[in-house]
Amino acid sequence: MTRVFSAMQPTSDSLHLGNYLGALVEWVKLQDTHDAIYSVVDLHALTQSPDPAQLRDRTRRTAAQYLAAGVDPERSLCFVQSHVPQHAELAWALSTFTGMGEAGRMTQFKDKTQKTGESGANVGLFTYPVLMAADILLYDTDVVPVGEDQRQHLELSRNLAERLNSRLGEGTVVVPKPHIVKETAKIYDLQDPVKKMSKSGGNPKGIIEILDDPKKVAKNIKSAVTDLETQIRFDRDAKPGISNLLTIYSALSGEAVEDLEARYEGRMYGHLKSELADVVVAYLTPLHDSAMEWIDSPDRLDTVLAQGAAKASAIAQVTLDRVYDRLGLLPALHR
Repeated sequence: MTRVFSAMQPTSDSLHLGNYLGALVEWVKLQDTHDAIYSVVDLHALTQSPDPAQLRDRTRRTAAQYLAAGVDPERSLCFVQSHVPQHAELAWALSTFTGMGEAGRMTQFKDKTQKTGESGANVGLFTYPVLMAADILLYDTDVVPVGEDQRQHLELSRNLAERLNSRLGEGTVVVPKPHIVKETAKIYDLQDPVKKMSKSGGNPKGIIEILDDPKKVAKNIKSAVTDLETQIRFDRDAKPGISNLLTIYSALSGEAVEDLEARYEGRMYGHLKSELADVVVAYLTPLHDSAMEWIDSPDRLDTVLAQGAAKASAIAQVTLDRVYDRLGLLPALHR
């Protein structure tokens, strides 16, 4: 089967609705048609100097939400990045194939150094895309699910794969292709609806978090920014707040936006917010409860992650051995 790899960082106590609809829903679908590998990339999170105890907790929480959303350990590999040391090993090899200017042009580094400047950044942030490339190439990944705005993140992986194959011989690594996720339900911030919902958003009231208390979820929806008009209609440019609420409603209920517009014709914004809050809470409650069951059973969760890491490591070592051999590194006798 075609192999797919994707991952998220454990940089928040909870994933949000945008993560779920924009990524996890697609991951779960891909299990039916692909050899799926999903990781919690905790090494990437180190670029933000997290609190150690908080990082461990968030790593488990992120994995728990993968499983609660439908990532099935019987059909997919689910593991923590740092449990498979080959990620860091391949990243070092790939860094010797990466130009300084090439790495410096990556948007990840540019975006995060706009405020602090390069002097406030660490080398890990600069080489972040190289580790990302290692994550992907390590598993002979065929396709990587990305949004249209994330294509550049994959381009370095493709460039490095082609470079390795050119210098070391065809078949050294697989050149991955983007699996563009159709963002039929692009979710925006509730308080700033012209920006995507994000873990790094400035206002916590703008996010719908999977692990939040249902009362808080409902409160955030009811306090969502709208506009000075009274008509409930979809208009992304003129009415971003209302359009965002209609998008969320449609994505979770399965009703077309046009049908929702007709149903709420002549009704007030408060009606839409109140009834949407009920829809969101009803939808997320089983997901929330399942994730909490995993979080409250750390031994059970750690066992699943350990089993996933062992299988992932076996796949990764084959790739790493192939790359090391073609680089001319002396093979280790214990392997």
